[in-house]
Amino acid sequence: MIEFIHVSKDFGKGQQEVHAVKDVSFTIEKGEIFGIIGFSGAGKSTLVRCINLLERPTAGSVIVDGQQMTELSARQLRHARKKIGMIFQHFNLMPSRTVFGNVAYPLKGSGLKSQEIADKVRELLELVGIGDKANAYPSQLSGGQKQRVAIARALANDPSVLLCDEATSALDPQTTKSILQLLKQLNEKLGITVVIITHEMAVIKEICDRVAVMEHGRVVEQGEVFSIFASPRQDITQNFIRTTSSLRKIDELVAADSPVIALKAGEVIVRLSYIQRNVSEPLISTVSQKFHVTMNIIFADIEIVQGAPVGGTVAIISGEPRQIEGTMEYLREKNVCVEVIKDARVSE
Repeated sequence: MIEFIHVSKDFGKGQQEVHAVKDVSFTIEKGEIFGIIGFSGAGKSTLVRCINLLERPTAGSVIVDGQQMTELSARQLRHARKKIGMIFQHFNLMPSRTVFGNVAYPLKGSGLKSQEIADKVRELLELVGIGDKANAYPSQLSGGQKQRVAIARALANDPSVLLCDEATSALDPQTTKSILQLLKQLNEKLGITVVIITHEMAVIKEICDRVAVMEHGRVVEQGEVFSIFASPRQDITQNFIRTTSSLRKIDELVAADSPVIALKAGEVIVRLSYIQRNVSEPLISTVSQKFHVTMNIIFADIEIVQGAPVGGTVAIISGEPRQIEGTMEYLREKNVCVEVIKDARVSE
């Protein structure tokens, strides 16, 4: 549906020149929910705005649904943009228009009769769950309701692509979840391709099929969401994941020599990370019984992503040296990444 081919975008000239996007190439498949994640300034919003040419690439090509966007005439581009809906962090609603008026606005000049427009607007409002708000003004709505209006407006011209630029950043966690569920429902019902730009890990984990990680204008890692978060390869991706995980606390405790992680002779602290989809058996209880070791869990941070557990556990393993070694080997055989954080077996 969308293809970036060596896309770059620069702003300014000379010493003031900023390379916002640098030689980006990847493909977004038709009907998928694709996430682009990165810290502030990574270039993700600029990249997405290159899809509908709100930002024209300095170099490279953007192809949307078979059309080379940078080669379209002004008239052709206006027509192509109608098939690319967009929603934003701050909703961008017109305060002087009712909800009905906001959603109807993109249909001006569509050739539809006034009754057809009215029917379509009501249908869209029902679709996004605010059929009773047609006559309300934006100032009378909650943040979540405003974003539902913005989504309905973005769907007015039956787009094949929906771009979401930090669309949940201004919302509370509960409202964010409901908006993400709505986007997923629209994706499934309409077959629309959804591109989500975010700096929030929870958003990607919640609904995306695949993800691209951006840093300093480049895509440094991409793939299935489960694979990226279960086994991140790049430092930026690992740091991104750790900032939202309690498993990172163990590094702070080790650095501070906290009594929480004080070991007796022969003990070892390990961080266990699930790296494949087939980890489902109760491994902690299994190894405790099988190898006669004690597993004292310090932290656990496990979520279900794309139907499989991702995350891990930090634990102190106590037992005979051979049994501890057998435990770690067994876990590795079960596709668990075993990282030794602190080891008191050295003295033995």
